Parts: sequence; structure tokens; C-alpha cells
Amino acid sequence: MEGNKLLAALCYFSVFFAPFLFPIIVYFVTKHERVKEHAKKSLLSHLIPIAIVMMAFGLFFIFTIVGVDGWIGLPFIGIVVGGIVHVVVIVWNIIKGIQVIQEAGGIYE
Repeated sequence: MEGNKLLAALCYFSVFFAPFLFPIIVYFVTKHERVKEHAKKSLLSHLIPIAIVMMAFGLFFIFTIVGVDGWIGLPFIGIVVGGIVHVVVIVWNIIKGIQVIQEAGGIYE
């Protein structure tokens, strides 16, 4: 297995050990365009659950400031939805990492 293919797959698997740091480092260090593409995709997938939870908390604070009642459960709903999305993202990253390892070697040379 080539180093570039392994590096691209590790960007997806980094959801377990360094979800934001590893893809950012790989994106700026590598010169291979295909690996950069995988690093960017994996970083964006790692950011999706956090963005959902942050949007829920942001809406909660906006509704609190405006004075809309009945939105007290919004942060908890955001955390639950963010958790479900996080599980989906982890599964997706595992699948994508395995697909990168199984791809034909010609595009990484």
C-alpha cells in the first residue's frame, strides 16, 4: 500500500484519535491533490456534528434573548440530534477510509 493512500485513509480514521488536527495537518503538508481532497472531505465530515449542536445552542440563546417561550428543550434536542449525526459520521468515515484503501493504486502515484 502506498503512503499517499494510507495517509488519505488515515484522514478518515482520524475521527477516533485526532478529528480536526490530523486532516488539517495533512491538508497543508501533503503535495498530492487527491490526498488533499480526502483530507478536506474528512475535516468537513468531522465538523458536521459540532455545527449542529452549536446551531441548536445558538437558536436557544437567540430565542431566549427575544423572549420566545417553549424553547428550553432545544439544546437537548440539538445534543441528541448531534449525537445521532456523529454516529452516522463515524460510520461514514470508516466506510470512506476502507474505500480509499481498496481503490486502485494508479490515482495515488
